[in-house]
Amino acid sequence: MERAPLGIDDLVEHWTVLEEERGLVSDKRGATRLGFALLKFYTQHGRFPRGRAELPDEAVEHVARQMKVPATELGLYDWSGSTIEYHRTQIREHLGFRVCGVADADKLTDWLAVNIAHAERHPDRVREELLARCRRDRIEPPAAARVTRMVRSALHTAEAAWFTRIADRVGATAQARLLGLVGAAEDGHTDSDIDRENEFNPGKAEEQDDGAGDAGSVLALIKAMPGNVSLESMLTEIGKLNAIRAIGLPTGLFADVAPKVLAGWKARAMVESPSHLRRRAASSPAGAVTLLAALVAEREREVTDNLVDLLIATVHRIGARAERKVTEELVNAFKRVSAKENLLFTIADAALAEPDGTVRQVVFPAVRGGEETLRDLVKEFKTKGPIYRRTVQTTLKASYTGHYRRGLIELIGPPLPNVSPDIRACCGVKRRLLDEVERRWTRRRFGAFGGSDRGSRSVG
Repeated sequence: MERAPLGIDDLVEHWTVLEEERGLVSDKRGATRLGFALLKFYTQHGRFPRGRAELPDEAVEHVARQMKVPATELGLYDWSGSTIEYHRTQIREHLGFRVCGVADADKLTDWLAVNIAHAERHPDRVREELLARCRRDRIEPPAAARVTRMVRSALHTAEAAWFTRIADRVGATAQARLLGLVGAAEDGHTDSDIDRENEFNPGKAEEQDDGAGDAGSVLALIKAMPGNVSLESMLTEIGKLNAIRAIGLPTGLFADVAPKVLAGWKARAMVESPSHLRRRAASSPAGAVTLLAALVAEREREVTDNLVDLLIATVHRIGARAERKVTEELVNAFKRVSAKENLLFTIADAALAEPDGTVRQVVFPAVRGGEETLRDLVKEFKTKGPIYRRTVQTTLKASYTGHYRRGLIELIGPPLPNVSPDIRACCGVKRRLLDEVERRWTRRRFGAFGGSDRGSRSVG
């Protein structure tokens, strides 16, 4: 990538040789004087330049003018050997920096693992934090390859610590259920051990394959995305949520884990096959437990959101179908009556002319079309206003009662007379949630008619 040219402000701030620094170059001449002065690169980056290519041309010209040495002399400066090593030692001592030793590297790696890598899993960002810490501690960063090894070590150490901590929180019972999702052996046998045993016992191999298939089907169900809006999709998601909750993960298991770290674990568990997870469980049980727990915890939240979306979409579908059905029936049942205002005056005039007459003798003959026209007028009125709303809601309730009630019963559960108050409260929350969804939907659909949404509370 092409380097942006340096402005005068950057040159003055970072490449001006200060008075106390001039004493270090007073005994140097020519290329040595210019090369030493350009090691001022260190004050800006916390390390020495790796060669001429890292020095901006504008900076070379600016420093050369200050040192009263032609910029072309820099081509004679030796970037390796005893001279530049001596110059680097002088600059380190002047700035108070030191070379990163083994003890410093170990200390920095431990600091990264505890304070950075536990929440930041991107190697480049961890590297930036390492270099910034080196500058604060006045330690010259090690070579790039060594920095990479330190970053990898910190990331691995931090993740291993998380795996151990999360596995301890999960507990033995939930651990067994999680490992059961991938059919992991709980007796310490590896896949290769099981394969060797199966060679001499085909019946046992078939039994293990069946068990692994059952476990894999549950894991596949948990990983599966929701289908189209339908009762079957709702029932599938409810079964999925029940399977997830049956694992029994403790509440707040990942409360202190950064969201992006948790998302990364879940993504890894989503793409790994059951066989890969079984091999991981054999080599690092805590790692497999943590990845599977992250998958289950995140999918529980996502499945809950999917259920809410399916529920709202289902309610909208019920309403749309009811409205369409009622509209089609009523459109087929009436003919629009024209000149209704004139019709009212005609009826009023005929009634006033013969107030003692009967409707059939006085009103029907006064209306063009007679009794049939009045019947059409009544049907037209029934297709509007509160009567229309009540008809739609009656059809909606019939659709819900006949088809969708099964899904909602699965969602909220049957009445539980002999349960603890906590479970009763949980069921109450579910029912209030459904009431709220229904109330908002009814207000959105029928609010334009100015009617109350109380009548919709009869649904469910």
